[in-house]
Amino acid sequence: MQFTLLHSDKETSARTGILQTDHGEIQTPVFMPVGTLGAVKTFSPQELKALSTEIILGNTYHLYLRPGDEIVKNAGGLHDFISWEGPILTDSGGFQVFSLARLNKISDEGVEFQSHLDGSSHLFTPEKSMNIQRNLGADIIMAFDECPPGNVDKKVAMKAVERTHKWTETCVNYLKEYPPIYNWNQTFFPIVQGNVYPELRKQSIQELCSFSTCGMAIGGLAVGEEKSAMLEMVHLCTEYLPLEQPRYLMGVGKPSDLVKTIAMGVDMFDCVIPTRNGRNGHIFTEDGVINIKNGKYKNNYSPVDEKSDSPFGSQFSKAYVRHLFNVNEILGVRISSALNIAFYMKLMKTIRSKIEAGKFGKWSKSFLKKWGDE
Repeated sequence: MQFTLLHSDKETSARTGILQTDHGEIQTPVFMPVGTLGAVKTFSPQELKALSTEIILGNTYHLYLRPGDEIVKNAGGLHDFISWEGPILTDSGGFQVFSLARLNKISDEGVEFQSHLDGSSHLFTPEKSMNIQRNLGADIIMAFDECPPGNVDKKVAMKAVERTHKWTETCVNYLKEYPPIYNWNQTFFPIVQGNVYPELRKQSIQELCSFSTCGMAIGGLAVGEEKSAMLEMVHLCTEYLPLEQPRYLMGVGKPSDLVKTIAMGVDMFDCVIPTRNGRNGHIFTEDGVINIKNGKYKNNYSPVDEKSDSPFGSQFSKAYVRHLFNVNEILGVRISSALNIAFYMKLMKTIRSKIEAGKFGKWSKSFLKKWGDE
């Protein structure tokens, strides 16, 4: 995989680039819709492509439990299994092991946990995570890391940094011994930890840089810490991460947070917000968020969002979409989710154009003021 920087903003650290994979190129900054179980909820691959989606994310923990990575392998890999021709990124499963499992026991070997589905016992080690991701066949695979909550003390955070370093080294050694099983490359991203402690973040970056060939991730944020601390840690990380490699901020997806962290030099994002909020009737538009369930839209026959790149924006009225939610019709969820994906893709496209034109600094201030988040 190859990353090429194209443009840099003069006022901020925002930049544009091209990430070339064996399944196509990705324009950065990029937002990756989350397809936890091998599908971005309610969307077909063709619909995602029509909304300008270039890369999607799959989840190692969930796909390991259902349908099983061996089943995906027998189908020819995740691309064939889900009929998605573009690039795919899989996370390592680490975050879900710590956040979803009923019980877990952490050791230097890995994490023993009980499935959130049926309570069955499993052990995730760095080798296990790499083997699953080899079977899934994603273009970008993530290191197995320890991701503690945002409110842990420094001693716990330090131990997580130490384990993450050790596990990352184990992941790299495993991949050297067992190369990709498909006829395309898999690029490995280390994940920086350190919680909200600057010296631990610096230590983690210094220890992990040698394992990175074309990209590093900022993990362990948006997990309960204060927003100001999160932004402070992102800013610190982008100062020390390799300039010539893409920076991936994991799990952060509020529009204002995307704009703020792109200004710091972040290139890649993923989050469930577009589809999760869509399922709750919250629709992102250029003029703010619409809660389509609100009674004030009962007799509002104007289009949901005429500025949207999704045809649904002009095709359906607010009153109709509100009705769909009131009667639990799945079409309402599809409409609102499509509008949200379209909003995020258009936001990334706008950001890239503003950076290329040298106008991102001024535009970002206007955007954040409009969204009440300067």
